[in-house]
Amino acid sequence: MPPDLLRGEGRPFRIGHRGAAALAPENTLAAFEAAIDAGVDGVEFDVVATVDGLEVAHALGAPDAPALDEALEFFAQHDVTVHVDLKGTGREKELVDALRRHDLGDRALVSSFRARSLLALARLAPELPRAFTYPEDRLGLSRRRPFAFAIRSGLSTMRALLPRRIVAMMTRAGASAATLHHQLVTRRAVEVCHAHGAAVWAWTVNDRATAADLETLGVDAIITDDPRIFRGRLSE
Repeated sequence: MPPDLLRGEGRPFRIGHRGAAALAPENTLAAFEAAIDAGVDGVEFDVVATVDGLEVAHALGAPDAPALDEALEFFAQHDVTVHVDLKGTGREKELVDALRRHDLGDRALVSSFRARSLLALARLAPELPRAFTYPEDRLGLSRRRPFAFAIRSGLSTMRALLPRRIVAMMTRAGASAATLHHQLVTRRAVEVCHAHGAAVWAWTVNDRATAADLETLGVDAIITDDPRIFRGRLSE
């Protein structure tokens, strides 16, 4: 059975971002192991397409990027949800075949900001959970301080409009979940998604106060570079 993406009555799922990017080099086996050692429920990592196949990296040219098969072989030995963030289009069949080859289809989630990729995955593996990522931040501008004010202004407008749009966006992409920038999450957006049976996973949350606020808003999963934020007062 596919993983349950909704938290139900429990706490939000704890997902390591790019493994545990604050604890080890991102998108590496060391980062995956660090996340698991920190007690996460699942691990998110990026996948890009190269001429030689699929590899684990946020962008082409990353040094020492492991091949997708190497990463999936690692996860086949660890009982966590595997969250694949697919960065390109056109190689969806390779991804599905790899997940099946390592017998991970029953605990995998694939996310993308490209509806085309998600629809292709729906045709190839309708049983595979798919999440629509919003908004696209291909250059990582949300982490660059000089752009922070302009980005916050844009996110404020998106946040106000999102509850009216999110279900249609997921429907067009054939998605059963939304992976949202944490600054877009509101109680109303979560309620709208839940009313349609769709989960909300929030990224990328790196401080305890924000994680606690999102838990109160009802998100189903919190994605973080540093799983240590979950220690202590956040609900167990």
